[in-house]
Amino acid sequence: MKKILCVYCGLLLLFISCSSKGGNPPPTPPETFKPPVVSASFAKGADISWVTQMESTGVKFYDKSGSQQDLFGLMKSLGFNSIRLRAWVNPADGWCNTADLVAKALRAKAAGMKIMIDFHYSDSWADPGKQPKPAAWATLDFVALTTTLHDYTVDVMKVLKTNGITPDWVQVGNETNDGMLWEDGHASKSMVNFAALIKAGYSAVKSVSSTTKVIVHISNGYDNGLFRWMFDGLKANGAQWDIIGMSLYPSVDNWADYDNKCLANINDMVSRYSTPCMVVEVGMPTSSPDASRSFLTDIITKVNDVSGSNGLGVFYWEPEAYNWQGYGLGAFDNNGKPTIALDAFGN
Repeated sequence: MKKILCVYCGLLLLFISCSSKGGNPPPTPPETFKPPVVSASFAKGADISWVTQMESTGVKFYDKSGSQQDLFGLMKSLGFNSIRLRAWVNPADGWCNTADLVAKALRAKAAGMKIMIDFHYSDSWADPGKQPKPAAWATLDFVALTTTLHDYTVDVMKVLKTNGITPDWVQVGNETNDGMLWEDGHASKSMVNFAALIKAGYSAVKSVSSTTKVIVHISNGYDNGLFRWMFDGLKANGAQWDIIGMSLYPSVDNWADYDNKCLANINDMVSRYSTPCMVVEVGMPTSSPDASRSFLTDIITKVNDVSGSNGLGVFYWEPEAYNWQGYGLGAFDNNGKPTIALDAFGN
């Protein structure tokens, strides 16, 4: 019996040995994603200005486990520490007017978020292709237009202050690649006028809150020539700003190149104008969450690592948008849950 057991054990050991040598190795567990480590002051932000309009139609938001959440608290739980909100002068449907802006700013403050206000100085969208004046400002001469911009900015800042809100940052204009309030403030036609409008916005913000940082924002953060042209022109005409803001919307295929060019542009802006920079808008197709997470991880790392702490933050533009107005660059899936793209903003 002992002999039979010895033979059996020997064969079993031989089988195990052969199996371990010739069989497939055990599967390697998937690598756990680690979000980039950033400084305590780095702004991990999101523009969620659509939130109240979305909620009014019954749209709801959920965490990754499927539990319904208030969007502001959800963004906080995902690692965001800052919220950006656009301001329109007199929008036809009311969304993003001053009252709606304050309502969202109060929710952001309650969630413990820093706040950026993005003045479009329009009744609707202002961007590189269009910078329409508010209807009520359309017939003003340039002196009155400049004064009106100043006074409107002061009024909004005071309403925010009355409600206990002091924005950390304020944009005077949105993606002003060729100025704003066309045609008077069309930069390629009159940099002098555009600079005067920037000065009016800057002084208005500072008159209410000296601690709020003022941003001049243009898109195409990879385009150094555009940024040099714009900020050389503003500087030559006496405009002031505290931060240079930029947008960056790469594709799945070119994001690495865009990120490298954006970093080079930031470094040049810091050196050329002694001004810190912030990427105030980013986005990538919702349908490519893996690529989006890689892009976001890379751009957050690059901006955070700018020398002298001159890379101040990165903001995702409307990540919560899902099944909404055909917008395809959000970062929530069709069930209202955040995709893995937003893991790049995690703690």
